[in-house]
Amino acid sequence: MNFALSKILKYCEEHTTAQKPLALSLERETNLKTLAPQMISGSYQGRLLSMLCQLKKPKVALEIGTFTSYATLHIAEGLHPEGILHTIEANKELKNIIEKYVSASGFEERIRRHYGDAHDIIPSLATNFDFVFIDAGKRFYARFYDMIIDKVNPGGVIIADNVLWSGKVVQNKHDKDTGIIHEFNEKIQNDQRVENILLPIRDGLLMAIKK
Repeated sequence: MNFALSKILKYCEEHTTAQKPLALSLERETNLKTLAPQMISGSYQGRLLSMLCQLKKPKVALEIGTFTSYATLHIAEGLHPEGILHTIEANKELKNIIEKYVSASGFEERIRRHYGDAHDIIPSLATNFDFVFIDAGKRFYARFYDMIIDKVNPGGVIIADNVLWSGKVVQNKHDKDTGIIHEFNEKIQNDQRVENILLPIRDGLLMAIKK
């Protein structure tokens, strides 16, 4: 990121509602106890997810990739008063952190935690979704999308993270991982079942609304 863009981002963050104490504690613990703390959504993106959910007020939401639950807690903030969030995490070593912060959030009864392979868990969820956040197993993004699209209600929101892949998607030559992300972006762009927008926020957020 060049100097001007870095200053703009800093300015934007300074004029965005600050993260809550629990989120700040989770961010610090994530940095101390995980090998890839950069995977956390972060306060700026977390606030966006919270506000989008507050506007949508989903009755049923799905998160594919809990990590340490930072985005989870922000999505839960915007649920319908009777809403439920299903969140899936493949790495069971993160369970202690997830359970600690979900328990402290006040949303424990409304966040259904699933530990295991999303390919097995998604088909077992006998419900449709109003909001889906995809942030795990980047090589499986297209497959996850295919698994959930028919379970998303009309007007439902789908968001996929890391779709700019550190800016590599605009390079002339793509490595394998970049190519997979680019193909996913193209897949959504060409899907007539949705309207979509790709936002250059952090590492890129692709948002689609089911028609």
